[in-house]
Amino acid sequence: MFHATTILGYLGEYNGKKHAIIGGDGQVSFGNCVLKGNATKIRTLYNGQILSGFAGSTADAFSLFESFERILEGKKGDLVRSVVEFAKLWRSDKYLRKLEAMMIVLNTQKIYILSGSGDVLEPQDNKIAAIGSGGNYALSAARALDRHASIEPKLLVQESLKIASELCIYTNDNIKILELENDK
Repeated sequence: MFHATTILGYLGEYNGKKHAIIGGDGQVSFGNCVLKGNATKIRTLYNGQILSGFAGSTADAFSLFESFERILEGKKGDLVRSVVEFAKLWRSDKYLRKLEAMMIVLNTQKIYILSGSGDVLEPQDNKIAAIGSGGNYALSAARALDRHASIEPKLLVQESLKIASELCIYTNDNIKILELENDK
């Protein structure tokens, strides 16, 4: 069984700008072995306007990214309409519904968690979402830092993932981060 990944998405405001940040670790594990320590599990979509990350099988993730990007193109980058359409496709498509993965997608306005059972989950605070083996550790750290520290959003994501890597054996500290920002 594959274990891997901690993906953390965060929406925040800092220095008068809205920030959307996604980060992920680089570890891919199989049983008790680390197969790769520097995998990239996050990417930008739709001409750099949408951030995304996945937890699950790498091959499955590429299929999902391609399908989601096609829908984004068809919906002209409308994230809300795209996630609903994608969830329907993922749930109903004979091939896609067998894929074992989860995704986080976000722009500077909205953040969603998508799953193969057709779930489109918007975090309660519309601010922080995490998936993967170390997701709960990263989520807890991000919530604490968001509530009690005044740090830039990119550093909040980086530190939260680092904390997750200290607790989850399927998460490493080879962290990659992507960021979008725009004026309020």
